[in-house]
Amino acid sequence: MATVDFFAPVVDDPRDYGHIAAANSLSDVYAMGGTPLYALNIVGWPRAQQFELLGEILAGGAEAARKADCPIVGGHSVDDLEPKYGLAVTGLVHPKRVLTNAGAKPGDVILLAKALGTGIAVSAIKKGTAPSGLVREAVAQMKQLNRAAGEVYARHWKSVHALTDVTGFGLLGHLDSAMRASKTRARIDAAAIAVLPGVRELAREGVVPGGTRANLEFVSVRARFPESMTETDRLVLADAQTNGGLLAAVGARAAPEILRALADAGAPARAIGEVVRLRRGEGPGIDIGGEISAPPLR
Repeated sequence: MATVDFFAPVVDDPRDYGHIAAANSLSDVYAMGGTPLYALNIVGWPRAQQFELLGEILAGGAEAARKADCPIVGGHSVDDLEPKYGLAVTGLVHPKRVLTNAGAKPGDVILLAKALGTGIAVSAIKKGTAPSGLVREAVAQMKQLNRAAGEVYARHWKSVHALTDVTGFGLLGHLDSAMRASKTRARIDAAAIAVLPGVRELAREGVVPGGTRANLEFVSVRARFPESMTETDRLVLADAQTNGGLLAAVGARAAPEILRALADAGAPARAIGEVVRLRRGEGPGIDIGGEISAPPLR
């Protein structure tokens, strides 16, 4: 398997940025039940910028790659107007054990790791309005590899019917894509979904990235929200994530065992809903119930 991802800085610290970008690039391999083999650096760098900063970015990327046991064997750089960094990753997966987002079955339990809100947090960081506690939690979460979770799902591949990572299209966008691919519908309990502290308050103040608003607009035609749910909370559920958690649809009998295995591996997840059959005249999509109230995962 092969994947590539790169983006402009999302945090101020160059080493953290490099670590986050590399972890995000590696995530697609874990989201398909694979193991990274090696990677190549991809760099866009303005000549006027200090090359010491680029060295810090590459060092952060190397740290993430070492945690993945994935050697960076080379790369390519170009002169660019703004810094950009990421990895092209080659991975390995057994051809009969590839996990995709297209196999969800009615009765499956939907599991989600990591808290939502990094897109809104990054917007606040760029504006200089992010509380220090939120910055610490968001950076730590974005740096966290999805390796442990991916390895758990790969071991339980027979019970994992659909798997993806939550990134730029947000929870609702990636879940909507999985439901359309499997011709099913998701029933979600918003109260079970973890959200980074302070994110809802920032959203109420209008600190929301454009991508998050586009995600909500795209998915709203196939999603049903509680009438009482505010627009800001709907945006939180659609927030564009950086290196978000893995989202899985797993067999109901195996769900408790998988949840225990994830917790034991240091990658705790929550059951946030179930996959249901389409009713007559109904198309794939998402039904959301409850209100956001859960604390972050620990």
